[in-house]
Amino acid sequence: MEKPPTTCPVEVAVKLIGGKWKIVILYQLAYHGPKRFNELRRIFPEVTQRMLTLQLRELEEDGIIVRKVYHEVPPKVEYYLSELGNSILPVLLQLQDWGLYYMEQKKSHPSPPQDMPST
Repeated sequence: MEKPPTTCPVEVAVKLIGGKWKIVILYQLAYHGPKRFNELRRIFPEVTQRMLTLQLRELEEDGIIVRKVYHEVPPKVEYYLSELGNSILPVLLQLQDWGLYYMEQKKSHPSPPQDMPST
């Protein structure tokens, strides 16, 4: 039985940009401009070629990035944010700010901060 489509916007957003590599790919494209596949591989040496290809395809299929093929020899392909992808910039900035805040909290409080529940 197929699960009915969600009406939860957070679930939709997480489905589109979730995963280990999508957010950092988007961050690189947003703040460092278009990238070729091998440039992304050098930036993220831990990601396999297969996983990077899969993540890029999904982002492209969802209209978040654009894959531009230049017809030259050797072939050149670049990835960049689409207009829809550019709309995620404020979210990426907030994630960056929160990540910095978290790192500062962990540095000054090795145990969980008082206002954060422990798991």
